[in-house]
Amino acid sequence: MAKEPPKDPSPKSPPSLEEMLKRTHVSFQMPGMFSQPQTSEETSHSEPDLEFFYTPNDIKRHLDRYIIGQDEAKKSLSIAVCDHYNHVRRVQTGEGLANYLKQNILLLGPTGVGKTYLIRCIADLIGVPFVKADATKFSETGYVGQDVDELVRSLVQQANGNIALAEFGIIYLDEVDKITGTGHSVTGKDVSGRGVQTNLLKLMEETEVPLRSPNDIQGQMESAFEMMQGRRPGPKHINTQHILFIASGAFAGLPEIINRRLRSGTIGFQGAADPIDSIDLSKDALFHANTQDLIDYGFEPEFIGRLPVRVACHTLTVENLYNILTRSEGSILRQYEEAFMAYRIDIDWKDEALQRIAQEAEQEETGARGLLSVLENLLREAKFELAGMGPFEITVDEAFCNAPKEILQTWVKRLSELARERIPEPLLQYSQWFKENHDYTVTFTQEAATWLKQEAESHHKPLLAYCRETFKDLPYALKLISERTDEKTYEINLEMAKSPDQSLSKQVVKFYKDSPSEEPKDS
Repeated sequence: MAKEPPKDPSPKSPPSLEEMLKRTHVSFQMPGMFSQPQTSEETSHSEPDLEFFYTPNDIKRHLDRYIIGQDEAKKSLSIAVCDHYNHVRRVQTGEGLANYLKQNILLLGPTGVGKTYLIRCIADLIGVPFVKADATKFSETGYVGQDVDELVRSLVQQANGNIALAEFGIIYLDEVDKITGTGHSVTGKDVSGRGVQTNLLKLMEETEVPLRSPNDIQGQMESAFEMMQGRRPGPKHINTQHILFIASGAFAGLPEIINRRLRSGTIGFQGAADPIDSIDLSKDALFHANTQDLIDYGFEPEFIGRLPVRVACHTLTVENLYNILTRSEGSILRQYEEAFMAYRIDIDWKDEALQRIAQEAEQEETGARGLLSVLENLLREAKFELAGMGPFEITVDEAFCNAPKEILQTWVKRLSELARERIPEPLLQYSQWFKENHDYTVTFTQEAATWLKQEAESHHKPLLAYCRETFKDLPYALKLISERTDEKTYEINLEMAKSPDQSLSKQVVKFYKDSPSEEPKDS
């Protein structure tokens, strides 16, 4: 007689939510249940449509169109990116090196010098998914803040569910200098410092990240429903081996650490080439950062070792800021021209004004962001006062920079005088609307236009809305008149503007009285 197999002494684990739902035959759906992340039908592991044939020169020329200066950073980034994606290309053909060391990048530089813009322009050129995140929002455990694995899952979303393409994407982690210290939550656990560095280690090297978070109840329910509906299961993981990681930060306080080392004489490999007296420590210290400096700053040796490419960015000079305004294809001036154009106002920028703007932006010490601050302070009142008074052209010159309020008042006065000499734009819009809807060309005398504008302002109503309300009976009156004439033009004079009902009644009666023998036209 065969013996019964021994019973497992370990207690059985409770069934998972997926198993429980599979046993039951309940079918229900909650709003938004299947919105994020993608289901297996929406995700795929097909071959990525990625072709890379760029050289470092190609990438740098592309960056030169948008970013001014930072030539050394552009060269270093171009080389690192080309090396990485040339390896990716070889991997796709089965020729990649088995022990290839990924060239993850660490960008150092003050705020506003173009670190994020550099990486975004590269990603746009190559055509790979790009995810940017702030390192301070992640935590060691994921229950306070976000889990670092969400970075990789976000690449799949950017790739429209194409996991193979997402596995060749770029993850840009900003403010990485803020995770050097040890933060403590109310429970005493490290949730934002070295623990995050430790969790990022596996992502930057190679690991398999679940497509759905294990702690995501929504993801578990979606998996259960896919099984119940008999769908073919999709890929479950994303491999990070060929994802390029780029970390950046302003690294406030790091120059002091570098300065202490340089002053003590331990310059390392660059000692002979860069004597201490030739280094401007107030501006160029970050260019001399080494691994030990970054460890002293608060990074784990294992973490900083996985960012082998170190790229520093210069502080922007007045000349750099001026060139950003005048030469960059992404110049902030285009944004202001577009904003004023919405009110039919053109801007003529004079060179001396742009030089002045660049000088004031440099004093802001926030890099290119200082240009936006200076321009906003300079043009905010003009945008408010001149809106609706166009068409007009304003000149931003040195005189305007010196006395913007006084010059603005002269513009307002001049436009007010011009407004009295021309029909306001809302009345022209009313004429166009009337023509399109009633096949009549309505015009206004200058006196009527001035009266209507004043009345609309006194009633606190937009001029166009005021006209539609005031002349609501005009279509019916003109229809009566059109039955006895082919005339398709009507002029609104001052009398009509002041008393539209009485004026219309009088005109209709007079018209029929003057032409009693006319027979109504066939409709």
